Amino acid sequence: MSISSVIKSIQDIMRQDAGVDGDAQRLGQLSWLLFLKVFDAQEEALEFEQDNYTAPIPEKYLWRNWAADAEGMTGDELLSFINDQLFADLKDLAAPIDTNPRGFVVRQGLSDAYNYMKNGTLLRQVINKLNEIDFTRSGERHLFGDIYEQLLRNLQSAGNAGEFYTPRAVTRFVVDRVAPKLGERIMDPACGTGGFLTCSFDHVKKNYVKTADDHKTLQKQILGFEKKQLPHLLCTTNMMLHGIEVPVQIRHDNTLSKPLSSWDSDINVIVTNPPFGGTEEHGIEKNFPADLQTRETADLFLQLIIELLADQGRAAVVLPDGTLFGEGVKTKLKKMLTEECNLHTIVRLPNGVFNPYTGIKTNLLFFTKGQPTQDIWFYEHPYPAGVKNYSKTRPMKFEEFQAEIDWWGHEADGFVSRVENEQAWKVSIDDVIARNFNLDMKNPHQGEVINHDPDELLASYAKQQQSISQLRDQLKGVLSAALADSSAQGE
Repeated sequence: MSISSVIKSIQDIMRQDAGVDGDAQRLGQLSWLLFLKVFDAQEEALEFEQDNYTAPIPEKYLWRNWAADAEGMTGDELLSFINDQLFADLKDLAAPIDTNPRGFVVRQGLSDAYNYMKNGTLLRQVINKLNEIDFTRSGERHLFGDIYEQLLRNLQSAGNAGEFYTPRAVTRFVVDRVAPKLGERIMDPACGTGGFLTCSFDHVKKNYVKTADDHKTLQKQILGFEKKQLPHLLCTTNMMLHGIEVPVQIRHDNTLSKPLSSWDSDINVIVTNPPFGGTEEHGIEKNFPADLQTRETADLFLQLIIELLADQGRAAVVLPDGTLFGEGVKTKLKKMLTEECNLHTIVRLPNGVFNPYTGIKTNLLFFTKGQPTQDIWFYEHPYPAGVKNYSKTRPMKFEEFQAEIDWWGHEADGFVSRVENEQAWKVSIDDVIARNFNLDMKNPHQGEVINHDPDELLASYAKQQQSISQLRDQLKGVLSAALADSSAQGE
């Protein structure tokens, strides 16, 4: 049975349960079940590899001992076991990070998880469906990515998927260009389900890992933070499937809640798609310098990223168009970025890359800390032939970035091999300063592009209608005032 068929069957079963309300809760329910199943699959491998291995959690809570038997606990007995024993004990598990790190991972992963299902018989059916997937087989470990992508696609109607999902084509291209190496500290301060981190892990493993010691080094060099419980749990599970035995470096925490000055500047590589278009809770802005305080999430993360990077540290960040042309704090941020870092490349992505989650236009900013910016190269990524927009059924593909890869060159020689073409152009820092750090640069090699995107046309029409309505109201006010004045003079 295919992954999509298994997931559809599980969702159909959950829809019959009175306790699960909507796709968001279905994903939350499935996440902790997947986590415990994958954790136990990894436990079995560790037991096989190590002598005198001791389980990090009570053995009765290992998946094999309560969930693996299709004829095992069900109904009220299963519900009571999960709600009154498993959750209660694992959330309060005595597991210090230094002496029982895998137990710590379980406690942290389940800290905000919840069993929404109220029918123990239906829950047993869900568990049995999950048991059709064998995560101990290397060929099926990578299916986890397919599972949660399928779930996130189904989550779009819940309205909250976009904040923790980045298309695979984008993560692969970003990591390929930043090219993390063995031993470098690699971080995503808003890691979501771990797309950038797992891609970085795979890149280093493929290109540098030759020995068991190399693998140990790699396991320790990945660092991620995620504010929300659900994507954090998915990310932790994803890390385990990729071979990180003790993903204690994946923290359930908000990186913005700590004073900026308290961070060490010791990260070699940052790859991230921080949340944008939202605002942080009151008080978070106080962790940042007075002249750069804002509640705009993307602006705060950009400050944090610049602070976190070590000298010669490299970063690639997904940011919306609003950051490029925005003023006020955004202008100060762009000034700081170009003074403290070499902002060498901005890849301008077309509409729809993040469809169906958001239609906001986005950009990939590549920069290295330690030297000021002299020139910024822009590359406008075109749609492939025959494509007018991306969609759920026609997403962006990694192969589309081959033109950028062939053009890219090397930062060590100042990208001397780069040449301007219909998609690429260079802007000096003097021109950027003259524009008051407005980085919303149009492609000089292309004429005015007529926009046929229905959403943008409708938004433009609504804006025009609003302006017309405001002018009409102003005119009414002027006429009313004039008539009143005329009437008063007649008396």
